[in-house]
Amino acid sequence: MARLRIDGLAHAVAAHVSAEAAHRALLDELRLKPLLDLGMRLGETSGVAVAVLILRAAVACHTGMATFAEAAVSGKL
Repeated sequence: MARLRIDGLAHAVAAHVSAEAAHRALLDELRLKPLLDLGMRLGETSGVAVAVLILRAAVACHTGMATFAEAAVSGKL
């Protein structure tokens, strides 16, 4: 896909980079920056399983956070 269209992977995210050198080289070639670099060598879906949990936690934190008005924060010290 990346060779067919320059923007073919614009929507793609690399969940992690494997400890295997070829995986890092592939991501560099595809110009994808991995979300995680944990030195894992556990297979194709191990990194995405961890990354999805982190992304879900971030979304829950963001959507559950009160606004300054809701928290009655005036901004004055």
